Amino acid sequence: MTPEGKVKDNIKKVLKAHGAYYAMPMGTGFGNAGVPDFLVCLNGEFLGIEAKAGKGTTTALQKKNIAEIEAAGGRTLVINEDNFELLEAVLENMK
Repeated sequence: MTPEGKVKDNIKKVLKAHGAYYAMPMGTGFGNAGVPDFLVCLNGEFLGIEAKAGKGTTTALQKKNIAEIEAAGGRTLVINEDNFELLEAVLENMK
């Protein structure tokens, strides 16, 4: 499994533990490029999560999508191995 795959698996565990609904859109020719890895709904609130490993950074297209989600009133996070506590805190706040 790739390092980013491990981050995604840990995100799934945290989301399930909080009872959040999530979907992971596929980045194919038929989908929207740059959409966050996880589209999450918890207690009627929307959260987009981009998973990165190590020093991975978001692309320009990912940054554009993140900005559009936030402009529409949603929340976004970029999660890696070092900041899972941020995900936990945001999910607790959404409850």
